Amino acid sequence: MATDAEAANIDGAWNVQIASPNSACGGGTTVSIGINNGQVASNNPLMRASGHVANAGNISVTLTSGMKRAVGSGRLTATSGSGTWRGTMCSGTWTAQRM
Repeated sequence: MATDAEAANIDGAWNVQIASPNSACGGGTTVSIGINNGQVASNNPLMRASGHVANAGNISVTLTSGMKRAVGSGRLTATSGSGTWRGTMCSGTWTAQRM
């Protein structure tokens, strides 16, 4: 779990762009997530986000939409981040920008 000082640098609203090199997986999407005290959440009823930010900004997150589920990991700084994700049949990368 992030320390209080680290969480304060990461806490807030983020736009996350999700992409996959596989055209069968769709053209990608953007989701908004929130981080509060290192805990990841989403207010979007169609896309549930959960997870946490650990020390040094390392993030682990799960996105769920209906029966679809993807797990991602990577690193956040105070203003941006990036990483990889994997679902049942697709995988790809993500980038994030603080809103």
